[in-house]
Parts: sequence; structure tokens; C-alpha cells
Amino acid sequence: MSVAAGVEARGWHWQFSGRTTPALHDLSFSIAPGERVLLSGPSGCGKSTLLMALAGVLGADQGVDAGDLLINDAPPDPGRRLTGLVLQDPETQVIMERVGDDVAFGCENFAVPRLETWRRVNAALASVGLKVGLDAPTASLSGGQKQRLALAGVIAFEPGLMLLDEPTANLDPQGVLDVVAAVTRVVNETGCSLVVVDHNPAPWEQLLTRVMTLDASGGLVSETSEYPRGKRSHVSSPRLPGDLVMATRDLVIGRPGQPPIAVPDLDLRAGTITALTGINGSGKSTLSLTLGGLLAPQSGLIMVGEKLRQGLRARHVPTPHRWPARSLVRRVGNVFQSPENQFVQPTTRAEVGLGLRVAGMGRADVAARVDDRLALMGLTELSGAHPFTLSGGQKRRLALVSATVTSPHLVVVDEPTFGQDDNSWEDVVTLLEELASSGSAVLMTTHDPDLLGVADSIVSLSPREVAS
Repeated sequence: MSVAAGVEARGWHWQFSGRTTPALHDLSFSIAPGERVLLSGPSGCGKSTLLMALAGVLGADQGVDAGDLLINDAPPDPGRRLTGLVLQDPETQVIMERVGDDVAFGCENFAVPRLETWRRVNAALASVGLKVGLDAPTASLSGGQKQRLALAGVIAFEPGLMLLDEPTANLDPQGVLDVVAAVTRVVNETGCSLVVVDHNPAPWEQLLTRVMTLDASGGLVSETSEYPRGKRSHVSSPRLPGDLVMATRDLVIGRPGQPPIAVPDLDLRAGTITALTGINGSGKSTLSLTLGGLLAPQSGLIMVGEKLRQGLRARHVPTPHRWPARSLVRRVGNVFQSPENQFVQPTTRAEVGLGLRVAGMGRADVAARVDDRLALMGLTELSGAHPFTLSGGQKRRLALVSATVTSPHLVVVDEPTFGQDDNSWEDVVTLLEELASSGSAVLMTTHDPDLLGVADSIVSLSPREVAS
């Protein structure tokens, strides 16, 4: 078992290569061994950067630092087995092909005896509620299941400092409870130190005892024991449903190598927002990809309304997955659960403008529209930054605005409010409502209870495998 780790920062500063301003500056604080801290602040303020620095995964090729950042009186070093980091995007943390091997990876690297390793693997999987076999392929897991997998891998090797970046963001309500309970158990049993970043801090209130808050510029503005309270409240204007954009009947979905799932019939109409909910692994993302034309259905009907069918060849109309790419991108705005998977341009500005250029808009009109969209999402100052260098919440907003800048007839967005503070959450909701008001049909997958109040209808999925 690792010794509980203490943290000391003395005037510490970090600036990414290519950026003109620091991500974090003049940080001076202490975290005593065994302390349990919430790291708070607006989206993009450097919370994830600080966690990565503490984990020792920021290298000299990524930027420059100044001052001191120490763990147990030495610079952060991932080889010391002191820190365990759960990244904001669990996709980037999956290493092995099988679930058991992935959870065992950390233990094996630190030479934990074999029998003890597999005892820990089974205990960690049980504690986070990931009820799949050790041989289950990691590629078959949903985003929420991968979130639990990443946490299980960290729990298994028992670090002295556990660093959790939005560990509950993609989880269903029971998953949130499972994760908080698992972390609580580990902290109580091992005495490890804990730093959590979570824009939904309420579930952690009984565990975390101190709050450190960063401001928008990456400076430390407060340290307090007073717990933050959410301020999300949004009043939606009434919307009238318009023409049918897409409908499904007896639809069966699935990915290669996975059991097919039957889903409820849907009617997606212009001017409406439909929320898709359900437990992790129920097929929400698979359904989103299917309706977005990126995955073939197993069986059943997809019916396309007049707005979507205009200009399509008759043989393509009932099969969105066979639409030519240029036809699909003009009709459907797809926003993935992992936004990095859809970035193709070298700057934020170019990413937002791509769809407009493909649609044939003139240069001056493109520039004006891009400026407006960047401002709406609070990304103006990052217009020249590479999309991959943005924070998780900023990436989510960039993906959303880039995929919808042309106001497509159908918008399919997976977890749109992931990683958002109260202000940026409001920006995202404003954009979704603007799209619906302009005539788009919006389908959003979400575990965010506050976001459900924005929806005109809610469809809940449950795992219903189809007998072969």
C-alpha cells in the first residue's frame, strides 16, 4: 500500500507551448496527507492541467513551468506509484483489450504479486459496479462503463494521491452513487489523499472536506470548507412541434460483436428537443450514431421527413448510413460523446468554419458567422488554438457549435453538458434551444437531470436484447 501523499505548490506556473498566456499561474497551496479536496472553477481555468501536473504527465515538450510543485517533497513522477489519475475522457485511458487486463495494468507495472493483483482487480470492478466479465472486450463498453473501468484501474493499485477528473460525468444516477461509494471506501481504508474535479459536486459533499477554487485565468482565488451550491435554473419558452424530420418503427440497433437491442419508436419533429436517457450500456450512444447516419441499423424502419429527403436519391432516403458524406453533413449535425473524434482542423476558428465552407458560404459571411458562434460558446480568445489543447468542457462546446453551425435539420448530440460550469451550461442550453427555434429537431443523450427540464419529451432506454 502506498503512503498517503502530501502536495506543496510554491509560486507554481504552467504555460502550454504556443499559448501567449499561462494556463496556471502563481499557485501556492498545501494538501496534507489524507486530505480530501474539491478543485473548483469555471470551465477552462486549468483544473485538468493541474491534475495532470500532479500526476507527472506534463512534459517539457508540452510547455514550460516555473516555481515548485512537489509531492512528498519531490517533483511529480508517475514512476513513484504515488498518484493515480482518472482522466476527463476515459477513452484515452483504456490501454488493454480485455477488461481484467486493463484494470490489472497498474498493479502489474508496479510488480504487485499476481494473486494479490487479481484479488484487487475483482474487488475494484465490484466496487465501481462494472458488471462485466474479466474477458469482456474494452472496445464494447459504453462511455459510462469506460469511466468506471478507468476508476477501477486506479483503485486497484492503491495510490497515495487519487486524482479524479469529472469521474461521474458520463454515469447514470446509480453509477454516480456507485463511484462515490467506491472512492469513499478506498479513501477510508487506505487513508490516501484525494483531489476531485466535478461540476456536479453535490454527491461528494459527505466525503470532501475542503474546496480550492481557481479563477478563469488559472489563479487560486480561495480555499474554504464551504461547499459550492449549483445555480442551474433555466426557463424554456414554449415550443410548437413542426413537421416530422425523422421517425423510427421497430428499430433494432447494435454494433459489431454486440447483442442487438430493440429501442422504442421515435418521432423527431422540427422545433423540438428530445432527451434520451437510460443506464450506462443501454444503447443511447449506439442509437445516436444510428440516427445520425454513422451506424447501420440491424433491422426495422427509419423514416425520413421531407426536409431531410430533399435532394437525396430515392434509394438513399431510408438508409441514412448510406448517404454520401457531403449529403449527411448538410442535413445532420452529429456531436460525439468524445469530441476529439470529430476534430479535423488545426485551429478552433477553422473547425467552426469548416461546415460553412463545405456548404458554400462566402468568405466574409463565414467569418462573421464564426465570430458569432465562438462568442456564444465563450471561445473567442481561443480562436487560434488547436482544438486538442482545449479543456474538456471547451472541446465539448467547440464540437457542438462546429457540428451545428449550419443549422442542420437534425441535431444528434451525446452528453452536451459534460464538463460545463454553470455559465457554460447556460451557453450550451441557449444554443440547443436556438437550434430548435430555428426549425431543427434536436435529440440529446444525457444523464444531466437539470438538462431534462429543457426537453419537450424524454425517451428512456433499457437494455432489451433481441433473441437471435
